[in-house]
Amino acid sequence: MKLRLKLLVMCFCFVFISSALAETLPSTVPEAVGLSSERLARIGTKLEADIAEGKIPGAVVLVARKGKIAYFKSFGTRDEKKSLPVEKDSIFRVYSMTKPVIGVAAMILLEEGKLVLAEPVAKYIPSFKEIQVVGEIKKDESGNEVVASTLKPGNVMTIQDLLRHTSGLSYYFWPPKAIQGMYLKAGMKGNDHTLAEMCDKLAKIPLVADPGTKYLYSMSYDVLGRVIEVASGMPLDKFLEERIYKPLEMNGSGFQVKGPDVDRLAYLDPKDYWYNDPTQPTKYIGGGGGMVSTAIDYARFAQMLLNGGQLDGKRLLGPKTVAFMTSDHLGPMGNQDGGMYIPGRGYGQGFGFYVRVDEGHAYFLGNVGEFYKGGAGGTVFWVDPKEDLVAVFMMTAPALRNHYRYLIKTMIYQAIVD
Repeated sequence: MKLRLKLLVMCFCFVFISSALAETLPSTVPEAVGLSSERLARIGTKLEADIAEGKIPGAVVLVARKGKIAYFKSFGTRDEKKSLPVEKDSIFRVYSMTKPVIGVAAMILLEEGKLVLAEPVAKYIPSFKEIQVVGEIKKDESGNEVVASTLKPGNVMTIQDLLRHTSGLSYYFWPPKAIQGMYLKAGMKGNDHTLAEMCDKLAKIPLVADPGTKYLYSMSYDVLGRVIEVASGMPLDKFLEERIYKPLEMNGSGFQVKGPDVDRLAYLDPKDYWYNDPTQPTKYIGGGGGMVSTAIDYARFAQMLLNGGQLDGKRLLGPKTVAFMTSDHLGPMGNQDGGMYIPGRGYGQGFGFYVRVDEGHAYFLGNVGEFYKGGAGGTVFWVDPKEDLVAVFMMTAPALRNHYRYLIKTMIYQAIVD
């Protein structure tokens, strides 16, 4: 009787302190879903200590299990200069956490028969018909690496290659240096072109590898964004708004932050390497990054995936499609060690996120079949079907993003007691 009364009191207190936004997913006390309140409290203790030491400005943590939010707290400041605290509905730049949303968008079109994974990218972007692959790289008279020759690719680049980062494309910050220079010269770091214009420029740069032969984290999802535009007949941001944000009530998500919402945006130093300004108009809306979101918005997106493609009676995808896209699609090309393998040890690649393929190889706790994705600013989310768990962590501290991904994931798993 005493235990029951204690749980009722805890439940009342939890609901009272929760924001209205938390109620867009049901809330409960941790013990009701097999989590320990005492152990979850370690997360706040650690974050508050790190904030006090100036390691990070602030953060939001959301944990949901069995479809209910069991932990949802904010810490520190979103803008130290203005003394604005992080709120549960603060807006964060999520960078590459745009990619899972793009993966879902592609699967929506797949289910509608508007895309086929085996189709060539050139069917949707004609300039890709003439794309070449790097042949020989030499050094010029100044000692700089240059592409000395190119070859016709041995394989055709497909939609599946874009989805699993085996397209042969690169990023401007990846080697070889000869390709880096070509990407930068073509403006691949900037946003003064449309998505269609970017793809046509990218098609003139040789691939780093034959499509389908090597995993390389790249601009594949930007190109996929253009494929989505062509296949759907809609601008990418409008398609995401109509087919994903609105059905899931992701009201704080998109590519632009306007009006009163600007004050909700977590600050990022303009001098930071990854800086972008979503408060300003831009020609470029890409599929690989640029999105902003809130913890609750992204939790709803993640819960939809955990539910097999539906949330609150609104179905975006079929369960078989979700199971397919959250499977490992790399096989022997994946689960590598080394800094250029972005999924990290113990993980393969799904369609927009990384999928755990073994128990003991990764740097943090988890289960085979769990999938996650992080962003360059310090955000991360993951879904663990075995534990019926969804978690979202939001902060703005790019240099410490991996440290806190590993830390927070482990601290959440250690709180699972049933």
